Amino acid sequence: MKTELTGVSYGCNNVRGAAEQLLKWTKRGPKWHRASALCLSALEGEEVDPKEIRQAFEAAAKEAKMLLPHRKVR
Repeated sequence: MKTELTGVSYGCNNVRGAAEQLLKWTKRGPKWHRASALCLSALEGEEVDPKEIRQAFEAAAKEAKMLLPHRKVR
């Protein structure tokens, strides 16, 4: 995903990292709110399906135009 730094991207692989990135975004639409709520619920100890969080996070990133194409790591 894009970051606030030009030329720097971020690969998110956990709920805490996703929540931290969400808080940095200025565009906060409906998908951002859903992803944030799911991350917060998980961080508070509620059982939330990781796939659901990932899908919501990716949808929010796409909505905010922060999502970059997936690149394979060598």
